[in-house]
Amino acid sequence: MTKTLATTPTNRTNTNQTGQLIGPPTNQAPDARTAAATQAVGFGERLRQYRQAAGLSLRQLAARAGYDHSYLSQVERGQRPGSADLARRCDQELGAGGRLITGFEQRSAAPRWVDRPGGGDSLESAWRGLVVAVGAHGGPGDVLGDIRSVPPAVLLPELVSVLQACDNGDPQAVELSVLIAETLAGLGECATARRWWWAAQAAADSAVATNSAGGSGGVGSAGVVGLAALVRARAVISGLGERQSLAGLLRLADETVAMDRRAPDAAGFLPLAARALVLAELGVSEDAGQALRELVGAGDKLLVSDTLVVGDTCGRRADVVGREAARQGGARLLGPLPYQLHWVEGLVSARLGYGIAGCVLLARARELCAEGWHGERAGLELGLAECLVAADEVPAGLALALRVLVELPDEWHSLWVADAARRVLQAVEKKEPARRELTELRRLLARLTCRSGRSMGAGSRGGVGAG
Repeated sequence: MTKTLATTPTNRTNTNQTGQLIGPPTNQAPDARTAAATQAVGFGERLRQYRQAAGLSLRQLAARAGYDHSYLSQVERGQRPGSADLARRCDQELGAGGRLITGFEQRSAAPRWVDRPGGGDSLESAWRGLVVAVGAHGGPGDVLGDIRSVPPAVLLPELVSVLQACDNGDPQAVELSVLIAETLAGLGECATARRWWWAAQAAADSAVATNSAGGSGGVGSAGVVGLAALVRARAVISGLGERQSLAGLLRLADETVAMDRRAPDAAGFLPLAARALVLAELGVSEDAGQALRELVGAGDKLLVSDTLVVGDTCGRRADVVGREAARQGGARLLGPLPYQLHWVEGLVSARLGYGIAGCVLLARARELCAEGWHGERAGLELGLAECLVAADEVPAGLALALRVLVELPDEWHSLWVADAARRVLQAVEKKEPARRELTELRRLLARLTCRSGRSMGAGSRGGVGAG
């Protein structure tokens, strides 16, 4: 499963190395992000003032509060947003009389998309526009920037805004509808997300039919067929987190793999990944093992092909969008990133009983995932915690899971994070049910809330991060 990554990026157009979207300008996103950044810096400055007034060094306060001093330093400088738990502990240690807690709560009270005038209407309008554009019946300047660094409740209206400005026949409309579906699911709005999955599949199928009727047959046609398979593969992976029927997900995964194999330029990895994750979840060891071997082979091909681009030598980012992906239209945003290759392989390995192999793969995935992608990194680290437990390193796995859940800011709570945390809990309960730390893990899991305020800590099936 060892892979060698190229370190020199290839030239490409239309996307940048962090998977940025191409679309028309919008004034809403920068304002929201600037306000959030200003609030984060304000909390950090206030924390530093109270710490200095108490005569404590960063290391002293970090030790008392139970946090790493480097993390605390990043919070004070406004580079990390902090968390409600950090604010509570520091307030207690510094005798701030609740002022730090209040300051953090004010920072966390950033406007959510549902509170914006016309937010819900815009989402409904965009969905209906997509459905009408593809003739279904029934049920680009860089504007979004690095979408994995944007909290889901802030990202959603930006995606909708760009989609509304897309041309009807633009493959990017399919990509955007997939990202909207995944974001809605992550926010716990699974029923609405399923409508968007249906629309995305209908749009992709319409594009395939249009290309077939036109007899284009070349790279564009191949890319469109690959896009249709990618949409279904991501719907399967999302469906695991949404607790959809495993039998239904397996049927869709089989259909996706078959569809992809008919494409001249097959997507390869993601359809196989979706099928392997479902088989591992079903506990069909022999079939899942074969699926894992196919998955590793597809990943190897990607990692040695010219369709891979790995980020700068400082390891700040990694992406998969080389020359071929750029030519394939919609595939450029929906294809896997290098860290996701290792992530899926590691999860399937651990669930088949190969805990150590899973740890190695997840650790490598974490190295490749950018520091600012908080939601993705939380899911990765919780996946690594699951692998550690599977490898009989229960204390280490529990400690990692607890740290992730304590440090993760509320705006990054999602169905995917709750999903991964629940898996760690179930793995520990199976191996060492009497461990005292389980009480704290259950408490942290219960406080994970979705956009509507409902708890997402209830039982769920684990998948890989969809973002």
